[in-house]
Amino acid sequence: MNSENIFFDLSKLKHVGVNVIIGKTVRIRHPELVEIGDNCIIDDFTYISTELKMGKSCHIAAGVNISGGGGIGRVTLGNYVGISAGCSVHAASSDYISASLDYPSVPSELRFGGYVDGIEMRDFVLLGAHTVVLPGVVLPEGFASAAKTVIRNKKYEEWSLYGGEETGLICRRNYNRISKLKDQGIL
Repeated sequence: MNSENIFFDLSKLKHVGVNVIIGKTVRIRHPELVEIGDNCIIDDFTYISTELKMGKSCHIAAGVNISGGGGIGRVTLGNYVGISAGCSVHAASSDYISASLDYPSVPSELRFGGYVDGIEMRDFVLLGAHTVVLPGVVLPEGFASAAKTVIRNKKYEEWSLYGGEETGLICRRNYNRISKLKDQGIL
């Protein structure tokens, strides 16, 4: 693992696998809540402010925001997950219909409202650039999103591409090569 970061002490991470690359300008607010599997890369200008568990061979591109209320909302990535540049993954969100005071700047005794629910991305998930993932989402194996997709808490099909404002199914994905590698025990 590279040993230089300007925002936090890499030794404070809960777990770091082998062959991990973390950009010099990655910010992890609570490193003691973050587990990073083997062969993962987190590119510069990414900000993580909640509990995160990454499987092996994941890539988080530059400028990604993963939040969830300082560990209240857990984000779990399976193996071979790719999160493209500019994505936002939010395991916690304010309530925009009913007024709430759930911001971290509000004293704890005054806080109420909002939504907190974990996010799970299973193996081989791929998020297109500037995708937004909202609380409570479970993405099945092989899920992919087109750029600028908003992913809400609903059921999605394995090995399918989704996109658009209503996150509609675009097409089924061809995963023959990955399936063969899995059958051979390579993946």
